[in-house]
Amino acid sequence: MGHFNEAFIGIDTAKLRNAVAVAEAGRTGEVRYLGEIDTSEAAMRKLVASLSAKHRKLTFCYEAGPTGYGLQRLIESLGHTCLVVAPSLIPKKAGDRVKTNRRDAEGLARLLRAGELTAVWIPDSRHEAMRELTRARDAARQDLTRKRQQVSSMLLRLGRHYPGIKTWNARHRCWLANLKLDHREQRFALEEMLQAERQASERIGRLEQAIREAFADWSLAPIVPALMAMRGIDLVAAVTILAEIGDLSRFESPRQLMAYLGLVPSERSTGESVRRGGITKAGNGRARRVLVEAAWSYRHPPRVGYEKQAHVSAAPRAAREIAWKAQVRLTKRFRTLSRKGKKSTVVATAIARELAAFIWAIFREMSNTRTAAPA
Repeated sequence: MGHFNEAFIGIDTAKLRNAVAVAEAGRTGEVRYLGEIDTSEAAMRKLVASLSAKHRKLTFCYEAGPTGYGLQRLIESLGHTCLVVAPSLIPKKAGDRVKTNRRDAEGLARLLRAGELTAVWIPDSRHEAMRELTRARDAARQDLTRKRQQVSSMLLRLGRHYPGIKTWNARHRCWLANLKLDHREQRFALEEMLQAERQASERIGRLEQAIREAFADWSLAPIVPALMAMRGIDLVAAVTILAEIGDLSRFESPRQLMAYLGLVPSERSTGESVRRGGITKAGNGRARRVLVEAAWSYRHPPRVGYEKQAHVSAAPRAAREIAWKAQVRLTKRFRTLSRKGKKSTVVATAIARELAAFIWAIFREMSNTRTAAPA
């Protein structure tokens, strides 16, 4: 083993211990399993120092997952390259049915050496903090939905039906407060559920207020008002999209962004046979869900509502023009696909795919404006 060799290190990360394997450079280079080490910073520094004494160049990799990006930042700070790879894009043999920490680490090292791994975009610590805030708000929203469903399920079991159309407004809450139940135990259970629902709703309000206060000094803050000019996208949705996707400039075309979001059709074609299925659902599911929710607003004719006017006026002129172009096209597209008999859910997904392209265009326009401003 020479000091000037290049080595590729695969790390199978876990909560307490990381499995490490090293692949020597070259097509026939040796692949060695180094064992498991603690996940502490001191243990990783010791490992990197030991490998640096034997190899001129080191390249590390591990799968993106719940362990986050701390390990990548640590290795980069020590002067070495570390890739965080997309687990869904790691090549796997169809007949390989054995999975262990050692095999995973060795496989990562081999694939890294072969250049077969796809790295994910690494956010900085500030961007990651904004992402955590938006995800906390999304979790609170899901919790609120569950709390409301519990109340509805209980009333359905008791045969109590709300006569109105819209629920969880002031009238519906008044009806719930005045509801007479046969047993004291039932009333106690309902009150506890309603209290939990109110607490979940207040939690969402606090998180949304935190998002409004935090995004002002964010690196992507100038893009947020521009995205809010789009129909169906408010401040929370705009911040969520940017926090989840990150820097859109890394996508050379709208099609790449669509594919990243998993909004393109899956395909299984061979020879003269062409088979296309549902969307791939690859990439970031949270951003995809926000776009699909926004797409439903395009089933209405193009217009700018009273509450939306302030957001549109605050956006740059170029963003306003793109947003209006999107309204005209996507509302027409929604009606056209609906008249052809497409399911409404399929239509909304198709609109979300095109909506991603308009968001990409706004980001590019705003980035070009910001670049040209100093000149």
